[in-house]
Amino acid sequence: QLQASGGGLVQPGGSLRLSCAASAFTFSPLTMNWDRQAPGMKLEWVSSIDSGGGSTRYADSVKGRFTISRDNAKRTLYLQMNSLRPEDTAVYSCVGGNSRGQGTLVTVSS
Repeated sequence: QLQASGGGLVQPGGSLRLSCAASAFTFSPLTMNWDRQAPGMKLEWVSSIDSGGGSTRYADSVKGRFTISRDNAKRTLYLQMNSLRPEDTAVYSCVGGNSRGQGTLVTVSS
């Protein structure tokens, strides 16, 4: 099971750190991903990280602003989001293998 947290309301230019905790889930061997879905929009892949954390990828829309990381000992995935924009408003979910966690809402608004 995957559970995301850390969302909330933030002003443009602000920062948030999302977490995704894994329980009863084989976490450490898997490539993990964050994706997001804005209201009325299709699902968008945001970022991925390999099992060891040494290789990361980002969507062009977030590159340079977001950083994905993981702590396998804590079975937790992170997404540090800086310089947030209104268009980053979405429900963010963590995904690993065939499992998708319950998302957390990020709202960027003044």
